[in-house]
Amino acid sequence: MVSSLLRSTTTTRLSLGKSVNTVLVKGRRTYHDESFGYRKPPTFAFPDYTNAQLQNRHTNAALLRYVDSVRIHAHRAARIDPLDLIHRESEVAALNPGRYGLPVDNPEAKFNVNGIIWTHPDVNKQRGSEEELMTMEEINRRLREVYVGRIGYEYMHSPSKTERLWFSHLLESNSVPPSAFQDSALRKRIHGLLARSEVFDNFLQLKFPNLKRYGLEGGESMLPALDSLFSAAARAALSHVIVAMPHRGRLNLLTDPELLKYDCTGLFYKIRGGAEWPEELIGEAGGVEGDVLSHLVSSAHLQYTDTSNEVKVSLLPNPSHLEAVNAVALGKTRAKQYSLLRTSPETCQLGDKVMCVQLHGDASFTGQGVVMESLGLSGLPHYTSGGTVHLVVDNNIGYTTPIAHARSSQYCSDVGKMIGAPVLHVNGDHPEDVARAMEIAFKYRQYFRKDIIVDLLVYRRWGHNELDVPNFTSPLMYEKIAARKSVPKIYEEKMISDEVLTEEQIDSVRKTYRAHLDSALGGLPQFKPSLNDTVSPLSSSSSGPEMKGQWSSIVWPTSPSAVANPDTGVEVDILRELGKISVKVPEGFEVHEKLKRHVKSRVGGLEGEKGVDWATGEALAFASLMLEGNDVRISGQDVGRGTFSQRHAMLVDQKTEKVVVPLNEFLPSPKEIGFGTTEGVVGKLELANSSLSEMAVLGFEYGASWERPDLLPIWEAQFGDFFNGAQIIIDTFVSSAETKWLKQSGITLLLPHGLDGAGPEHSSCRLERWLQLTNDRYSLEDSAANTINMHVVFPTTPAQFFHLLRRQMKRNYRKPLVVAGPKALLRLPAAASSLSEFAPGTSFRPVLSDPLGNEASAKRVLIVTGKLYYELVKERKDRELENEVSIVRIEEIAPFPFEELGGVLEKYGLDSDGKEVWWVQEEPRNQGVWTHVRERLGNVQGLEGVNVRYWGRSESALPAPGIGRMYKEQQERVVKGAFGGL
Repeated sequence: MVSSLLRSTTTTRLSLGKSVNTVLVKGRRTYHDESFGYRKPPTFAFPDYTNAQLQNRHTNAALLRYVDSVRIHAHRAARIDPLDLIHRESEVAALNPGRYGLPVDNPEAKFNVNGIIWTHPDVNKQRGSEEELMTMEEINRRLREVYVGRIGYEYMHSPSKTERLWFSHLLESNSVPPSAFQDSALRKRIHGLLARSEVFDNFLQLKFPNLKRYGLEGGESMLPALDSLFSAAARAALSHVIVAMPHRGRLNLLTDPELLKYDCTGLFYKIRGGAEWPEELIGEAGGVEGDVLSHLVSSAHLQYTDTSNEVKVSLLPNPSHLEAVNAVALGKTRAKQYSLLRTSPETCQLGDKVMCVQLHGDASFTGQGVVMESLGLSGLPHYTSGGTVHLVVDNNIGYTTPIAHARSSQYCSDVGKMIGAPVLHVNGDHPEDVARAMEIAFKYRQYFRKDIIVDLLVYRRWGHNELDVPNFTSPLMYEKIAARKSVPKIYEEKMISDEVLTEEQIDSVRKTYRAHLDSALGGLPQFKPSLNDTVSPLSSSSSGPEMKGQWSSIVWPTSPSAVANPDTGVEVDILRELGKISVKVPEGFEVHEKLKRHVKSRVGGLEGEKGVDWATGEALAFASLMLEGNDVRISGQDVGRGTFSQRHAMLVDQKTEKVVVPLNEFLPSPKEIGFGTTEGVVGKLELANSSLSEMAVLGFEYGASWERPDLLPIWEAQFGDFFNGAQIIIDTFVSSAETKWLKQSGITLLLPHGLDGAGPEHSSCRLERWLQLTNDRYSLEDSAANTINMHVVFPTTPAQFFHLLRRQMKRNYRKPLVVAGPKALLRLPAAASSLSEFAPGTSFRPVLSDPLGNEASAKRVLIVTGKLYYELVKERKDRELENEVSIVRIEEIAPFPFEELGGVLEKYGLDSDGKEVWWVQEEPRNQGVWTHVRERLGNVQGLEGVNVRYWGRSESALPAPGIGRMYKEQQERVVKGAFGGL
């Protein structure tokens, strides 16, 4: 609900000039913008000054300097801090007009403000040459009413003239008047939000006094802030709002009956130690273990009285790493928008249908690097989601750290200036001003499709949590807080004074909600979580849990109908055609000279000359999945060509820098190529060459994987080691989201791995860490592929990689896939695959037996993973030990392939005298796969009681040495020593 004064200006952009296509910034390289995945948004230019206005700005230069100084510096004098603890000068000298030579002592003097101060809401009506005269007193009063109130504005740092002019006009012409937020119905709604929040916090404190609930006391204005934003979104016909937020106030937002409507009985059940999910999914049966109270989620459809539009608001689950969810929210928002854009008119742009809203704490906003990384993505062609509204719940304290020790900048929001984001600082004691600030923020976001920050200055009444004693470290601050009335009580006094509400009405609001909470608590004995509630992503059916919404074609992984190992093969003739298309060059398109050899090599491999190499196998997987209607998105640094210059899925004209992605340009319909019987929808390949970020970029791709089961989202690290920059996303989302939140994901990580003399940070994807993060079982009896939290694989052939990528999408459920990818094998002739290994009836094999078939004569069996296999094969051949030594490859490490490995090893008769089994790896003993497989090998049929010997590097603090001579000596010892004594 919002005043009718705003209805005519919220759903459309202000009339600020003619819409035009995007104008390319001079000097900026733009070829990536041409590839699939980026819609060029329209731009809107604010009309420049007329000649008369320019002349007046010259004539009244002193006044212009003064007005611009107010725009720049007035926030320093604005009344934005409810506790008045922000260090400020006693007087902001820049706001004194006398410093600019203006006649402050002459009340009769008048100035022409045309082109200096905006006075009319319609800018086109303020472009005449006539004078607009104002006295100095009138000028000061107008400027102070706008800029020195309870909202402080920072926008003059923007490098965009259009944005600066837009903001000046919006504020000074009073286009969003304060009076619009004094509508009686709106004020009653604000009061209801504030009062219910306080009643809720008091109720929890009374009933659960030892609970860390991270209540909203002192920051209650967060709720009318969000309500104002959701209302604006509904009026603008947005269909979805994706919300990411930390702990504070989360339960208040979740349970409010006007906002996210979470069942309070379910909340109390969780507080009492119960689960948020049904019992049939908990523990071993369904693999679900849940999460803590402050990470709960909800989605609600909101309907506001002043519009017929309904908006769905979805709060994302998040971990305790406070800002990690930001990038996930961006990825989910963009993926949802792309789903909606398919069914929308061509005029529909990113941000028209879906908006991302991020809430932050002030300390984490300045302290967490992922904030900067995520802001850095906000305007990039393949990552923008149409603008995020950031709401910082600014407590002026970080955990227990005084703000002077928590950041080096004046404001927590200063980090947003790296992208030129405007900032609105607003006093949380005044919820109507807060609602107005959010309305202004939404207008900016809608107009420019860019990020904006609202810095909501509040306080925490009880410290970091309700069991904390903040007076230990901030006694004076908390002395002030203790002496204050609550925000809801202050607002109620104002409502009574303004005769909007009576004491009886206020009391009724509080008693009614208290009765609602009492009733919810009384319902605990009968309560049981259900799959059919609005919170669960699953619903119940006779065949077990089923996914909802756009995931309805996907089953729960433990469902009886889950298919773990589908046929992923494709007809050979079709593959040949797809491979040729993947390197097809348009007529007149000039590729790099070296890429001509790349094209010739791929075509030759498809014809059987050399076999299929790694990049070709990948391209065949992408193309075949696209023909089946799936989209593929691969993200990372320079993924278009590939880190090792192997992929070249994107070709760049050497003369014009024009781009072509052959699979997008030339892939035919399925029927045309004989792939299926219908035309079908052909998917697209999006090559998102990313910023130099790991955490935010992986989080972004992971968020996209939550939204779209028909998307294969891939993140490729430059080197496997570099994933450690994204470790928080991996620990708290990739490896655990299904177990905590019932969230399936098909995210695929390509992590180049293998010791080759490149030193400590370019050798290992830290397989030991990934394996430790899995819930892989220790024996065949306990193991099942569909209960694993993620798959960790180490393929050694292009065909194996092809089947893995296709398996990700051909399964009827989704699991994260971690691929220890090759470096040395990308072009190794011995690692090439024949097309017959891609044919129908073939699929990924977790274990590869020795192709020599020397089971009867072998005296020693080497079990290995990865590229070391090829070095061992060469050494074996050089020593002529093919009959004495067998080499078995484990390609899928988690879930451990007990049955498949047992089936291969039983042929060797390992209980015979003299038979040896060695585990051989090139990684140090304390790293790599050994620590994961050691105990599991003893539970493989045929290996019971067999002593499996470790052979490889000894323990090390490094993944690989940086001294070339040392690396070579160690590698020779590993390879040659594996055949010692034979």
